[in-house]
Amino acid sequence: MPTTDAERLGEELAGLDALELAPPTGSGAARRLWSAAWPKATAAALAVALWQAVVWSGWKPEYVLPGPAAVAGELARLAADGTLLQATSITLRRAAVGFALAVVIGVAVGCVVARVRLARAAVGSLVTGVLTMPSIAWFPLAILLFELSEQAILFVVVLGAAPAIANGLISGADHVAPLLVRAGRVLGARGWAAYRHVVLPASTPALLGGLKQGWAFAWRSLMAGELLVVIAGQPSIGFLLQVNRELADAPGLLATMTVILGIGIVVDTLFATAERRVRRRHGLVAPDLT
Repeated sequence: MPTTDAERLGEELAGLDALELAPPTGSGAARRLWSAAWPKATAAALAVALWQAVVWSGWKPEYVLPGPAAVAGELARLAADGTLLQATSITLRRAAVGFALAVVIGVAVGCVVARVRLARAAVGSLVTGVLTMPSIAWFPLAILLFELSEQAILFVVVLGAAPAIANGLISGADHVAPLLVRAGRVLGARGWAAYRHVVLPASTPALLGGLKQGWAFAWRSLMAGELLVVIAGQPSIGFLLQVNRELADAPGLLATMTVILGIGIVVDTLFATAERRVRRRHGLVAPDLT
């Protein structure tokens, strides 16, 4: 039986879909990994070279501004005696708890504000106002409410991150194409069902951007909190910063700052990977066929 034009077109489109959805080969994955890694590695090498050049210039004595080798030795020492692992685990646990609470609160507030007009009129500007507040400004109130405790740190972390997450969701909901909402209504999705099955999925790219920004605010608030609120028996990364500053230990101070920077880069890379996948699923970027 001869093949019709429609059948041939369907076969060709199926072939294209299979090509787009085909799992990457090992060589293709290796190339993508290399293409993503070499710019970061090059930038890091240039930064270290510039750092070493500044040290060699004699701008500051080495006990004030040590070179990369001295800082690397201090990092190795902190890693060997377990201090770095303990401090990092405490800080990351606080970051995970605070960010998780901020996600729950931010998504809930964002859903209500984006869905209910009265809520937007009442608290929409307040969310942005809280977002613009410097995290350090919340600590006097946090210490007054919770004293020098971990709850004070988490309080400021949540206040720093939740408004950014809420704003991301609100912005995403505002930019959902009306055609999608009308199509959902035709299929029976109305009210909160339309919001759950149409608006929220379409808002995912913007929400992910809000999560990324929220993490940045949470991380900065956490570092400020650990510098101000020292809890006995919990030597966090912020505690190491404070101790090294008081002892004028420049290698230890820079080693701790390097750890903070490294964690930030790793988390940003994870968010960037998630963003690429979400944007590809929403048809916002061309699929990577290499």
